[in-house]
Amino acid sequence: MSASAVHSLWTTAADPIAKIGAPKIEYGQLSPTLIVVGAAIVGVLVEAVVPRKARYYAQLFVSVVALVAAFAAVVALAAGGYATTKSGIAAMGAIAVDGPALFLQGTILLAGLVGLFTFAERRLDPQTHGNRVDSFAAQAASVPGSDSEKAAVKAGFTTTEVFPLLMFAVTGMLIFPAANDLLTLFIALEVLSLPLYLMCALARRKRLMSQEAAVKYFLLGAFASAFTLFGIALLYGYAGSVSYATIAQVVDGTVPDVTPALADTMGNDALLLIGAAMIVMGLLFKVGAVPFHMWTPDVYQGAPTPVTGFMAAATKVAAFGALLRILYVVLPGLRWDWRPVMWGVAIVTMLGGAIVAITQTDIKRLLAYSSIAHAGFILAGVIAATPSGVSSVLFYLAAYSFVTIGAFAVVTLVRDAGGEATHLSKWAGLGRRSPLVAAVFAVFLLAFAGIPLTSGFAGKFAVFKAAAEGGAGPLVVVGVISSAIAAFFYIRVIVLMFFSEPKPEGPTVAVPSPLTMTAIGVGVAVTLVLGVAPQYFLDLASQAGVFVR
Repeated sequence: MSASAVHSLWTTAADPIAKIGAPKIEYGQLSPTLIVVGAAIVGVLVEAVVPRKARYYAQLFVSVVALVAAFAAVVALAAGGYATTKSGIAAMGAIAVDGPALFLQGTILLAGLVGLFTFAERRLDPQTHGNRVDSFAAQAASVPGSDSEKAAVKAGFTTTEVFPLLMFAVTGMLIFPAANDLLTLFIALEVLSLPLYLMCALARRKRLMSQEAAVKYFLLGAFASAFTLFGIALLYGYAGSVSYATIAQVVDGTVPDVTPALADTMGNDALLLIGAAMIVMGLLFKVGAVPFHMWTPDVYQGAPTPVTGFMAAATKVAAFGALLRILYVVLPGLRWDWRPVMWGVAIVTMLGGAIVAITQTDIKRLLAYSSIAHAGFILAGVIAATPSGVSSVLFYLAAYSFVTIGAFAVVTLVRDAGGEATHLSKWAGLGRRSPLVAAVFAVFLLAFAGIPLTSGFAGKFAVFKAAAEGGAGPLVVVGVISSAIAAFFYIRVIVLMFFSEPKPEGPTVAVPSPLTMTAIGVGVAVTLVLGVAPQYFLDLASQAGVFVR
């Protein structure tokens, strides 16, 4: 081989390396996520640098400022037209900045902020050795009941690491519904899940139950992540790309340039169907839909109640956002395949959640099964496969998240000597003992039941209307029947609180600090405003209901 031939080989091999350009990142459009992840990193540094006495206040300050700033950034982006005319794909095709993404990110940030207030509550438990304590273990690493745990409690330690963990979870949740390729989706799934697994294990009381909840959640979550990842691999094998738009084009058969290798796999529908099914399965697990709901009641019951409230609200918002984007952006060409399956899942979820909830004796398990039933109601809107379906789901998620956090915040107030009194029998006569708390909880229960003049009614009406218009009439009938079944056990709790005699050894209602009062107050306000005057928010959701491709 001549020297010139060798030289030409070198130049052709070296040429592509010269062409790799610097990545183009739209920092402004990604600012909400960047602010929150920055605060999470600052929170980790606070744990390392700031003295123990000052950490709680430093972490609370950093987290609140970041969530408020990130929400302001979302509002600024929406006002700047990124929800409608300027919506597009940012970060080299990895993140979509469009109406649904911004609407869900705003909802998640507000839910995170309200959830943060319940995390920071320190007045509910009696003081221990002169120190105020919160819902979290004094020292997470110590074995329950060991000498090191007793020493940590005596020294007044608190687990302030929950604040950066919360911020990392929120970061994952912000990216999850906005992900525009499958790898970003998977990374966001892990970033939101891992902090939640940890936070579930951090309860101050009933630590063994809390740790059991975390292990169950972790193991089942790992299975769901594995399914998702395997599905991603199969879809990549089918379409030769992880980008949502490219996969959608391959499914529709509108790919501009087909290589021979791609032409071979494109005909293989098994890869497409199994891959899509596995990804959707992973998302249905996160949503808590039957038959992937087994973790929900145990984890909701065992986790610290502030974590349960945050997780129940924000995870659902993020996961439904991701599910909508997968079904509407990647797989609209498979609508005839996924709709019948989703019909089945929605029906079983609505009926299963409502019927099993009737038998529950623990208030947190009852709310867990109620959340499963609500996942079914929201799926009815997803199945509509119309623009009004998207906007009704967005509205329902926004309404549902605040009611949920408010309801779990009320649960933290009802206490006896062993901590929170979650057994239903202990709630008997609560309306005589503290009428205000019982009345607020009754408002939340009525909203869950979908009684008119509450946000629950407006949300259910929007979702069922969209489903009926989308040709899913029978689903609406099942939904209404499930709502009627669900109303029975919500109203049973209200009757128990107001029309039963209080027991002499019953629980007391702790007086919270302004933090929990704010969380509950916001919940009540959103419930009533979205119930009495939902039109502005329905319009907002319908403006935000268009996905970018």
